Amino acid sequence: MLDRMRVVDERPRVSNAVEANSLIETVMETLSALSHVVGEETGLVKAGRLKDAMERETRKAELAGVYMKGVEQVKLNAVALARFSPEKVKRLKNAHLAFQELIDLNQTVLATARAISESIMRDLAVDTNRQNRAPGYGPTATVGAGVFARPNAGPLVLSKSL
Repeated sequence: MLDRMRVVDERPRVSNAVEANSLIETVMETLSALSHVVGEETGLVKAGRLKDAMERETRKAELAGVYMKGVEQVKLNAVALARFSPEKVKRLKNAHLAFQELIDLNQTVLATARAISESIMRDLAVDTNRQNRAPGYGPTATVGAGVFARPNAGPLVLSKSL
């Protein structure tokens, strides 16, 4: 399947319906595989499984590169594709629009995860830098020494998984 998904860099010109159908089907297969990987990544980020989502990055980048080469070939052969296979061109356009919606959702989920993680880190920094002295009667008053000098002080726990 991967051999069929590879798009040649030579910029071939489509000259008949068989070539047009083959090019469109190859780009559609690549788009389908890319959509699947992006969908998996989105679901994993939503579930808080960031490490698993990051493992999809290499495959996503590979498929995105192949897809972009395919899109370039489609652009170069737009007139021939529209003449030889107008229905498949319409399907490809619709699939691309659906993919754009998936990418928008993915970007929203990633932005939300980033905002949440930044908020957690900011709150953690504020909490660890806050002065933990007990209120007293003077500016330098403390309750006592040892455990009571910093009543809210305790071990710092940081979870690496969300």
